[in-house]
Amino acid sequence: MASDLRRYLHPSFLLFVAALFGALPAAAQASLSPRLHSLANAADIHPGDGQYVGPGSCSAVACHGGIEPRSVTRVLQNEYSTWVTRDKHAHAYTALTEPLGEQIALTLRLGPAENAPRCLVCHALDVPTSLQARKFDIADGVSCESCHGPASRWIGPHIQTNAQHAQMVALGLYDNRNLILRTERCLTCHLGAPGMSVDHELIAAGHPDLRFELDSFTAVEPPHWVEKNAAGQPLNDTLFGTRAWAIGQAVELRASMQRLARSAHSGPWPEFSEMDCISCHHSLTGPLSWRQRSGYPGHRAGDPPYNLSRYVLFQQIADQVDPSTNAELDQTASRVAQLVTSMSADRAAVTAAANHAANLAARLAAELQNATFDRARTERLLRSITAQADAISLDGERTAEQATMTIDSLYIADANAGGKNPETRAAIDGLYKLVSNPSAYNAPQFAAQLQRVHQTLR
Repeated sequence: MASDLRRYLHPSFLLFVAALFGALPAAAQASLSPRLHSLANAADIHPGDGQYVGPGSCSAVACHGGIEPRSVTRVLQNEYSTWVTRDKHAHAYTALTEPLGEQIALTLRLGPAENAPRCLVCHALDVPTSLQARKFDIADGVSCESCHGPASRWIGPHIQTNAQHAQMVALGLYDNRNLILRTERCLTCHLGAPGMSVDHELIAAGHPDLRFELDSFTAVEPPHWVEKNAAGQPLNDTLFGTRAWAIGQAVELRASMQRLARSAHSGPWPEFSEMDCISCHHSLTGPLSWRQRSGYPGHRAGDPPYNLSRYVLFQQIADQVDPSTNAELDQTASRVAQLVTSMSADRAAVTAAANHAANLAARLAAELQNATFDRARTERLLRSITAQADAISLDGERTAEQATMTIDSLYIADANAGGKNPETRAAIDGLYKLVSNPSAYNAPQFAAQLQRVHQTLR
């Protein structure tokens, strides 16, 4: 009996049942779903912490494979279609077979990139056979369960009309409603985690350096979900982008400091990917560059400065929410920057300072979850950040890039709340042009454009 149930309650069968549910009246669904759930439990098809079922298990038209979004159900039901047609994550594996992927693998002697664990850990849902409830194609790239967690335990229960988000989380669904957890999930690949690292070796081989800003990257993805509150109701918040930016920055700062601590503790040291790449990798043409004219403030000429882009913008909101913690974080971040920029041989000191900064960032992230984000705060942030044009521009291309994404996110949030301003929009577009070619970055030009943005703010 159990053997037969395992066969018929395989994820492919649950897919059929999910499609059936889409055609049944709500009363019939409510009647059938508890019995289905009890059969699934009897069949014992949910071992351990869950297995992966692959994106095909989500692709039925009545599940998440619809063409048009629906407004009469709790979810849009076109999530799979959005992912497969518009989301770059669906093409992450294919990138490994393209010329750049082949070049990187050849330089690092990895063999074919599409078979290299070092590449697949972020470019695909690469899990051992023992964790696969059904066979799926690794070429699907970064698919549903890469972000939502292994689905074998919750794929059946989550189609019930009375399914609760907290219950699904208990079964292994990753809680992406929580912005701290969502950012952590993104950053495992978009910044790095233990065993998942874009270090200086990989960058030297040709891999792009990593950068991230939660709200901007969410917009580009594009979103295939409806933001909801703790009660599971659609979130009516035009300034959600400000909250996402702030929490995302706090979590990214924490994760970057944790990555630095790992590198200093046990990796190659100094790890040059922690520094401002473009301070070395830029054009050296011309009799006297803006870098030489600026005099390398804060460090010796020739020392590549630590990349502080994940703090420079964040400190603006941190100072508004918790000035005392931000003051301590500012001192600690300066200490980290001094140690890394001088390429200190004292690994223990770097590790301790970075871990302390990470703990402070975590404290601020928790506070930001309960903070108020209104239009007044958003506009204060826009004015205070754009008023720092010279300091931001001289901190380097990475900080300028982070500032561009930040200002864009804050402006869009403000525009959604009624603060639309064509002059500001045009000035921000000008910032993007100045960071489109990192090697050609020019701080005075960026500062001048950032000042133009500031002048448009009413």
